[in-house]
Amino acid sequence: MTNSSTNSAQQSILDNVLGALLPFAPLLIAIVFVIGVLVALHYILLAKQSHLTSEQKLPRQVGMLVLTIVGAVVIAMTLPVSESTRNQVIALIGVLISGVIAFSSTTMVGNLMAGIVLRVNRPFKVGDFIKVEGYSGRVTEMGLLDIEIQTESRELIAFANTLMVNSPVSVTRASGAIVSVDISLGYDIHHSIIEKHLLVAAENAELTEPFVQVVGLGDFSVSYQISGLLTEVKSLLSARSRLHKAVLDSLHNADIEIVSPGFINQRPQPDGLKMIAKMPHQATQEETSPEDVIFDKAEEAEKKEKSKESLMQTIADIDAKIAESEGEEKAALKNKKATAEAQLSALVQTKTKEG
Repeated sequence: MTNSSTNSAQQSILDNVLGALLPFAPLLIAIVFVIGVLVALHYILLAKQSHLTSEQKLPRQVGMLVLTIVGAVVIAMTLPVSESTRNQVIALIGVLISGVIAFSSTTMVGNLMAGIVLRVNRPFKVGDFIKVEGYSGRVTEMGLLDIEIQTESRELIAFANTLMVNSPVSVTRASGAIVSVDISLGYDIHHSIIEKHLLVAAENAELTEPFVQVVGLGDFSVSYQISGLLTEVKSLLSARSRLHKAVLDSLHNADIEIVSPGFINQRPQPDGLKMIAKMPHQATQEETSPEDVIFDKAEEAEKKEKSKESLMQTIADIDAKIAESEGEEKAALKNKKATAEAQLSALVQTKTKEG
């Protein structure tokens, strides 16, 4: 009787425990399922892809964030509480998310969301010439929270992503940029003669499709603007300097003075002498490109970005060939892929250390 009573008591306690835990079964299953799915996706999308840069990981990280929120809602729907309480919990999650978004304009989340917008719209990329808030230069980095540019004085300036989204940004097109020079000349020379020599100057400066405009008629001089298309935008600074020199040479070689009509020289000069600088007869020295010094970081960043894209495309092509190959050819392709992945990983690690 004692053993039977003991067994009955233990069975009763076990039934009570199981009865108490049974309502929590859906919750436990949901928690295990959500955590398992999130861990597996994190390993597949992020942990396993060590060669991806922070910029390439951003869409995957955002996707994981969305899935985490969905998982939290799924867990909340399985809570062993009344329907009204469950709805309140789900509403609380929605309020928290809404609050984060509402305050995102002045917080780190705002810059993160602006960074997502910039990567979706892609108004510019690393290496492009841009102008924002009175600053101009080449883009060196596009981070999760800010954009860094290198100015013409070789300074590095970081702009918050929210500023880049809310402010007008001028981007020099990769297909070419217009280079212009303004110059004022007297009324004593017909504009057709000036136009002819300015067009010659633009051609000597290696600009295509040049054109001349009369932009102003002053009291003492006429304002001209000579413009041309520069297809190699990386040499924008050199092209401007080259056009200025070409304008000087073209007008002076045509015996046209570039001087104010009110010019007065107190030194006695023979009649008919014109103030024109003569070309020296010595061999001209080869000019160095100022862009190599000014935009060194931007140039290096652009080269690494192109190398990274090339390696990723190579890996994708190899994957496509591996699926169609067999035997020794497949093994050789796998070795080639491993080499490309090692190069890509080394490139990403170098960029991370420099950052």
